[in-house]
Amino acid sequence: MITLLKFVALCLAVSGWAATGVAAQGIAATTSPVTVSDSGPEPLLVKVFTEIESMRLDNAMRLTDALLKQYPNFRLGHLIKGDLLLARTSQIKSFGALSGAPADRVDDLRAEAITRLKGYREKPEAQFVPRYLLQMQRDQRYAIVVDTKRSRLYVYENDLQNGGRPRFVADYYMTQGKLGANKLSEGDKKTPTGVYHVTANLPRQKLADLYGNGAFPINYPNEWDKRQGRKGSGIWLHGTPSNTFSRPPLASDGCVVLANQDLDAVAKNLQVGLTPVIISNSVEWLSLDDWDKERRELNKTIDAWRADWESRDIDNYLKHYSKRFKSADQDYDDFAAQKRQVNASKDWIKIKIENLSVFRNPGKEEVIVVTFDQDYRSNNMNNQMKKRQYWLREDGQWKIIYEGSA
Repeated sequence: MITLLKFVALCLAVSGWAATGVAAQGIAATTSPVTVSDSGPEPLLVKVFTEIESMRLDNAMRLTDALLKQYPNFRLGHLIKGDLLLARTSQIKSFGALSGAPADRVDDLRAEAITRLKGYREKPEAQFVPRYLLQMQRDQRYAIVVDTKRSRLYVYENDLQNGGRPRFVADYYMTQGKLGANKLSEGDKKTPTGVYHVTANLPRQKLADLYGNGAFPINYPNEWDKRQGRKGSGIWLHGTPSNTFSRPPLASDGCVVLANQDLDAVAKNLQVGLTPVIISNSVEWLSLDDWDKERRELNKTIDAWRADWESRDIDNYLKHYSKRFKSADQDYDDFAAQKRQVNASKDWIKIKIENLSVFRNPGKEEVIVVTFDQDYRSNNMNNQMKKRQYWLREDGQWKIIYEGSA
């Protein structure tokens, strides 16, 4: 039993528990962060490992049976139960001690155990929000934030009663690409990082069993990806095969994969064409005060662009655009020339912006993705459209590097 105990101790240490001699329920109550909800098998899994470390194997078996009753296809739970059964008759020399057990599969389950416990322990506290969710549209009810480092997917609600503040709802273990994140090319087995949106809802009946209870494609590559030369397609948020509860942390061809029951829970909150899916290597968290400050500053910047356009001061208006600007077939010079020509025919311009969303792109370069309903009126033309812009911070100033229809 010595080696298994060392593994259990490692799991608990990685997850932030110093558990020896302390009852499992006491640990959960005193050291877990205060959050809105717990999702998945992690709470029971923590208690199982704590009982094993404390040599309360009968308690561990009872908890494992309860775990498997709730999640019958949970392979990690079955592996733990097998070890506990073997421990009744002989000393366990390794995690996954069944003779002839495939080493690669045991390694996958070991990685899943550590990842689940670490993600469970490190979930966000209520007074912090992801930096990326600066402002959601009023009709965007929820947002998805994926942390590939922790193999964790977070669901946030657009809390309109508190000024559109993101409110943590739930989190789930997830699987990413076999070779990790930062997708660059077709077939590289990596998951992309960036700001995306759900583009479709593919029902189970139209999919192979590999995709489980359904799939939600996202718009990779987006305009920023294309500017960076990133290629590929077919990145989905989807479920697991019918005979599989969950997959190892690194197991997909680039998609984000959830257990079917978790996908079902998340799917209730997904809106095609609206729900943002932000994938990051490691989520940045802001205090509510810092989040509010950053949001207000960016909203002020966006409104200054609108006001300068409305003023017909073409030089001030163009100062909001990067010299690296590209949109469709236009570069900055083409765009500036066209705007000067159009502006010369205007006696007045009125610009109204509604349903604004502002999402910060994960990564070293400071990029924000801005989407809004634009109502343009002038003395000789009226136009309404949904517009999307990418703003890049250059020399301390936010500049538009792309804009087009959303």
